[in-house]
Amino acid sequence: MVADLTPAQLRNLDLLRRADEPIVFDRDAIESLTTEMHDVVEHLSGRLQAAGMADIFLNKTRIAGVLGCEARYVGDDSFEWNVATATGTVAHRAIELGINWRDEPVPAELVDIAIELIIADGRGPAVWLGSASPAERADLRGGATDAVVKFIETFPPIDPRSRPVVESSIRWPVRGPIVFGGKVDLVLGVAAGAESRKVVIDLKTGATRAEHLDDLRFYALVETLRTGVPPRKVASFYLAAGNAVVEDVTVDLLRSAIRRTVDAAVAAVELAEGRAATTTPGAMCRWCALQAECDTGSAYL
Repeated sequence: MVADLTPAQLRNLDLLRRADEPIVFDRDAIESLTTEMHDVVEHLSGRLQAAGMADIFLNKTRIAGVLGCEARYVGDDSFEWNVATATGTVAHRAIELGINWRDEPVPAELVDIAIELIIADGRGPAVWLGSASPAERADLRGGATDAVVKFIETFPPIDPRSRPVVESSIRWPVRGPIVFGGKVDLVLGVAAGAESRKVVIDLKTGATRAEHLDDLRFYALVETLRTGVPPRKVASFYLAAGNAVVEDVTVDLLRSAIRRTVDAAVAAVELAEGRAATTTPGAMCRWCALQAECDTGSAYL
């Protein structure tokens, strides 16, 4: 089996494979982190309820948003689908289909089925896909098919015994004024008792960005709060490069994720309470819908 793998597949298999020794986290350390998050959420939830504010859901995008530029986070940052933005969504869906496909998948067919399913689902780029011109459809199909082919030739074949799950929804707590959650592209493995066996993977069709690791650390934190057992690794898999950027989950990593997540939750609650939003320029200014009326962003650009 290994002899049939490409060098890229072998490299990524080595990065993602489980260590010989079982990984078991200190139970007291995990309980301490969980208690800390419980206390923070309880305090912030009380503030929201006292002010009669709406509930807040924080996923990786909204956390990065409120920590990036608060004005953009609270403003009317309308998003428009186009070939470039929809290609990534279609490619993700096609790859997810391929992971669970019983026969040898044909990339172009997976892309076509993914487009049909997205349109039928009615969410994300469904409306845009339904009205896209033949030229736009062809352009999108080419880009999405390329991403699927790159995944097949560089990601190691997935053993069904690893119990792969695509588009895995995670959230914590189950309900309340403040909830953290999101959808993970691919999860391999399951916890066995207190042993960490799970790998959380995000598929990336674009370039590397610093917040990608922060996103995965957030997922590791939510998974830990949800099950009491952290994943053993998190990874961003970059399709263009055919390479996984992997990080071992540690207690220090989870503490770092708590600090960032709490900072975002505090800022979101303060903004809900009426604090004036700050403006922080950055790369996203180029695509921000507030650009025309934002002196800070305009000066930055």
